[in-house]
Amino acid sequence: MSTAIRASSILPGRREDIELHTADGLRLVGELALPADRPPVATLVCLHPLPTHGGMMDSHVFRKAAWRLPALADLAVLRFNTRGTSSVRGTSEGAFDNAVGERFDVAAAIEYAEFAELPNIWLVGWSFGTDLALKYGCDPAIAGAILLSPPLRFSAPADLATWAGSGRPLVALVPEFDDYLRPAEARERFAAVPQAEVVGVPGAKHLWVGDAETVLDEIVRRVNPAVATPLPTTWDGPMQTGDVSAYADRTVASFADTPVPGPLAD
Repeated sequence: MSTAIRASSILPGRREDIELHTADGLRLVGELALPADRPPVATLVCLHPLPTHGGMMDSHVFRKAAWRLPALADLAVLRFNTRGTSSVRGTSEGAFDNAVGERFDVAAAIEYAEFAELPNIWLVGWSFGTDLALKYGCDPAIAGAILLSPPLRFSAPADLATWAGSGRPLVALVPEFDDYLRPAEARERFAAVPQAEVVGVPGAKHLWVGDAETVLDEIVRRVNPAVATPLPTTWDGPMQTGDVSAYADRTVASFADTPVPGPLAD
């Protein structure tokens, strides 16, 4: 019997807690999710939203990716908490560093994926995580990057120039009603990267509430185009249920009312 896939649905997969070790001596906590009974076709390394505003490895789009995409799209999903960030998985060592020390966090995640021989590694950044991808993710091991709600506020024109020179795919999913950068302006800003694809998402907002499925479909289309999209909304087979109540007070929805530190401050 088919069962509807809901926000709390956990489809079959192999999931293990992992630790990343940075070049400046920190231990970061994370998780690697893999298909249950076959090798992954490609890998997502997830860079979460701003931790000072509730961003973490369990931010809802990344949580759903880890719970669904190993089964639905043969993808490996690596999530982790950047320095000083907490979630149910635990707290990573160190302290938030305004996208400076986080360069070591990104490097540690890429190194882990390489060491684990994970295939076809793509970065998926969300908000603050997009700036980390742009600043530090243009690495020889990376096949490309997908940016969710990119604010382009910690990153600089030189970072876009680096991606332009690399020729690596760069896809920006930009909500119609984003708080920081909307589709028309995003197309102007990303024009500096000839290979960049800017996808405006009608009706969506910065937090992708109600639009996670659209995001997952767009990710899968780029990373494993052999999989038909839109992805299924029901599942025939075993399914677990996760406790999403643990995240009720940990949401980037606080963006609207809380001053943002560092370069994001107006």
